[in-house]
Amino acid sequence: MLKIGLTGGIGCGKSTVTKYFTKLKIPVIDADKIAHDLTQPGTIAYKKIISHFGTNFLTPQKKINRRKLREVVFYNPQKRIWLENLLHPKILTLMKKLASKIKAPYCIMSIPLLFETKLMIKLDRILVIDCSQKNQINRARKRDYSSIKQIKEIIKTQTKRKIRLQKADDVIQNNTSLENLKKEVKKLHDFYLSIT
Repeated sequence: MLKIGLTGGIGCGKSTVTKYFTKLKIPVIDADKIAHDLTQPGTIAYKKIISHFGTNFLTPQKKINRRKLREVVFYNPQKRIWLENLLHPKILTLMKKLASKIKAPYCIMSIPLLFETKLMIKLDRILVIDCSQKNQINRARKRDYSSIKQIKEIIKTQTKRKIRLQKADDVIQNNTSLENLKKEVKKLHDFYLSIT
């Protein structure tokens, strides 16, 4: 089975692309979803995060306030490294376990920070979802209600667009319509099936 690593900068449309692959009956293993599941109330990671960062990082429903936590680790490399050391080995183990159970010609492994975190996972191809910075900012603002300044800061910390494109085996340009995006996904789907 082919393992396709899917990545891209903030606001490039990674989630939309994975939805289209899912509609084509292709299994998607999502690192962000796994991280979310690993930090649910009562889990080991949840307890360690609260012990390390404090209860002021909880929502009124006693869930981890991911946005608040993200903001803190974003500006504090030591705290970010601590969190990555806690979660990444667990994410990696679960991704490998899920992949081993898949019976499909290929699967999508969605790893938003593939180049930044260097998750040690064997991938057959890397698919980068790309778009202009203007589109990144507009989409991220609509989705997260973040300020332009915050989004630009996030873009600065992510792997440079040029480097992402150089490391890609496949690229989907997401600068036009959803209809066009769907067609691009279908084209790649047919290609992946042809090389399995």
